[in-house]
Amino acid sequence: MDAEKKKKLMIQASEIREKTVELIYHGGGGHIGGDLSETDVMVVLFDKMKHDPKNSKWEGRDYFILSKGHSAETYYSLLNRYGYIGQKEMDEFGSFGALLGGHPNKKVNGVEANTGSLGHGLGFATGIAIALKKNEKNNHVYVITGDGELAEGSNWEALMSAAKYKLDNLTWIVDRNHLQISGNTEDVMPIENLKEKAEAFGFKTIEINGHDYDEISDALDAREEGKPVCVIANTIKGKGLACAENQAGWHHKTPSLEQVEQLKEDMAEYRKELA
Repeated sequence: MDAEKKKKLMIQASEIREKTVELIYHGGGGHIGGDLSETDVMVVLFDKMKHDPKNSKWEGRDYFILSKGHSAETYYSLLNRYGYIGQKEMDEFGSFGALLGGHPNKKVNGVEANTGSLGHGLGFATGIAIALKKNEKNNHVYVITGDGELAEGSNWEALMSAAKYKLDNLTWIVDRNHLQISGNTEDVMPIENLKEKAEAFGFKTIEINGHDYDEISDALDAREEGKPVCVIANTIKGKGLACAENQAGWHHKTPSLEQVEQLKEDMAEYRKELA
């Protein structure tokens, strides 16, 4: 990735982390750990995808499905940054009757699918990819699942279908932060060796550091004719919020004002180092 582009995206991610944590603080709760682990991947992805905030249903767009819909706050922060939703909607997050809820839904401009019931998003993305293939469209479909979510069996049915139908227009990204609400994924329901599993299901599979922008960029560009792609992004749950990093207890939690201010100080210092 070009050095200037990388710096720009790293700065953007630090700002998205601030906005996300503030959103959760003012809204009174959110799935902060998974929000912060997925941020870097989503920032690079939104920069790469073909999409148009002025016409969210543009036929030439790429599709994005956040299967781990509980981590919606980062998604909202990016939709706000790109102009899909306004600050008024952000300010109302967490209040009765607000447009933005704890999980994404199609009432929100830019959201392709209602998600939050874990295990559904990958099947939904696979269905879109099949339809695009049948209609000879060149759009690409991206879907992010959590790693704890992979205990849901419907994911594996979707993977079989993606391989059967040679969906080289589908990229499945796993936010592999190794933690879920009840602890370490390998204690709750082991999924390793995930890379070998994905390959056995017929995916071109790449394992990366989910906070390294060059690795993220290269993985999202990866294609192989006749094969869907799996990107296993090894991430840190709570990345950027020092008290939350690698802590299962921060799966869903509201930060204190002091913790919000500390994150903002840390992100400001980070941007200063990048300058």
